[in-house]
Amino acid sequence: MSEIQIKNAFRNKNGKAMIAFITGGDPDLATTEKLLLSMQEAGADLIEIGIPFSDPIAEGPVIQEANERALAAGCTIDRLFDSIKNARAGGVSVPMVFLTYVNPIVQYGAERFMTRCNECGMQGLIVPDLPFEEKGEIADVCRKHGVDIISMIAPTSEDRIRKIAGEATGFLYVVSSLGVTGVRTSITTDIDAMIRLVREASDIPAAVGFGIATPEQARDMAKRSDGAIVGSAIVKLVAKHGRECIGPVSDYVKSLAEAVHGI
Repeated sequence: MSEIQIKNAFRNKNGKAMIAFITGGDPDLATTEKLLLSMQEAGADLIEIGIPFSDPIAEGPVIQEANERALAAGCTIDRLFDSIKNARAGGVSVPMVFLTYVNPIVQYGAERFMTRCNECGMQGLIVPDLPFEEKGEIADVCRKHGVDIISMIAPTSEDRIRKIAGEATGFLYVVSSLGVTGVRTSITTDIDAMIRLVREASDIPAAVGFGIATPEQARDMAKRSDGAIVGSAIVKLVAKHGRECIGPVSDYVKSLAEAVHGI
């Protein structure tokens, strides 16, 4: 699966990526496998999968509850790896990355974790509780296995933005708002200023996440950057419809993808 690379997500006709997030195993792993394929078919260029964890400190209530549902349904890291491998075999070809925390990686064993990422075709990791200055803790083993650590920048990163962007791999996750994940009615952060600082240091793709819920918001954020990341709004649909969420999620992701790709 080495031919699948994160940069491929930004290689459509307008260079803008629609990135969709789901929590692995919510409401169950069979549904996760179906969601991965249906979101790809709906136009998602890259898919971010949250590994269920009991203490997801960066997440708001919507994704915290999804974590709880997935854990209660018996989702484990091993079972999630197996399901992603099944999804790859079933036709999922877009780049995929995990959102997880330091503790699950360390507990599982970093070497074993990255080996399994390779086996099931995961291209990167987003680790919100891994400070940029401390990424060396897992950077070597990630590099060994060709798994990108996706760096995050926030409105408070300020002078560190150039430094983080200059060393970033895969793509850069631009956090639109302070606080935890969740739907927001408006995004008031000066995204343009953050992207300017990124561009001064690197040509790495930069996608904006946290709070995006409507096609209009996705279009606006992608117009200012290289893509839009939508998570909580998708997870809310999964929570509402359970195992019957495939159609509603697919329709919603399609509307977001059309907005982003139509710029």
